[in-house]
Amino acid sequence: MAKKRVLVVGLGNMGMSHALAYTRIPGFEVAGVCERRIAQRQLPDALKGAKKFSDFDTALKELKPDVVSINTLPDTHADFAIKAMEAGAHVFVEKPLADSVANAEKVVETARRTKRKLVIGYILRHHPSWVKFIEIARKLGTPLVFRMNLNQQSNGETWAWHKRLMDSFPPIVDCGVHYVDIMCQMAPKAKPVKVHAIGARLSNEVAKQNYGMLQVTFDDGSVGWYEAGWGPMMSETAFFVKDVIGPKGSVSIVMAETGGQVKSDDINAHTKTNQILWHHADMSKPDERIDMTDEPDHDGLCEREQRYLLKAIEEDIDLTDHMNDGVKSLKIVVAADRSIHEGQVVTL
Repeated sequence: MAKKRVLVVGLGNMGMSHALAYTRIPGFEVAGVCERRIAQRQLPDALKGAKKFSDFDTALKELKPDVVSINTLPDTHADFAIKAMEAGAHVFVEKPLADSVANAEKVVETARRTKRKLVIGYILRHHPSWVKFIEIARKLGTPLVFRMNLNQQSNGETWAWHKRLMDSFPPIVDCGVHYVDIMCQMAPKAKPVKVHAIGARLSNEVAKQNYGMLQVTFDDGSVGWYEAGWGPMMSETAFFVKDVIGPKGSVSIVMAETGGQVKSDDINAHTKTNQILWHHADMSKPDERIDMTDEPDHDGLCEREQRYLLKAIEEDIDLTDHMNDGVKSLKIVVAADRSIHEGQVVTL
């Protein structure tokens, strides 16, 4: 079978990881790379054969790729994805799917109409430890209580990157889609019904709240909170909480003692698990510590995402639920952002 020719758009942190992932998968070939400042970009040896473009429309027209990988800022996701699918390409798009729920729905409608595969960059869906975390949470009964956060004490280049991201979305939207998606997977039959959120702008360098906390209520009685903050002022204390409680017990992702060596702006720390702690409420078993130290790193997870995309294309996997889930999680976090600005609970 011929290799799928890929156009990678955006070569930042995630884009470069995905671009290199394609080079390690026999079914793909990186035919082109595109970003505004491509002339100044020094490409690694694995990408030296890719044609360089500074304009997306030109790249799409000239290359006619089989796959377009979109790793740009969120306000371009919908436009690029729709153009790519209209041109006949399958699409991988980093989260969030779009800059609004309406645009996300347009992207999904385009995928259905053109019969192109659309995979959204929910990296945790491909992480064996998080898959196990979800599996155990589903055994805890109903309702569930979700407690999650990811705060990042970012400085230098990482803070500059976060400020660029905040041109589109605050942290509880940009990062929140991941963890709200996890909540929805843990309670797959529950419907989110209400969202409330608070936020604070802790820096004059940004226009949006760089700290926020949302609360979501589901129709089965499940409730959850998610907290996210970016910036040099953020605390390293309890920056990583992943905890679920149900009538039958609780399950938590537990980071090993690191002596302060793991920093909150380390991208590998965002997916690192080390251990899953499973507590049984009836004390029928002692607390179980499931070792997860032999888990894929960030680049390995990006590769798993792209292998899933290739599998979806070659086996014609139905991605309807995957796409709908992408819209649902975006709807919740966008409602949270609205709640901050309106100062009231938002009904979904």
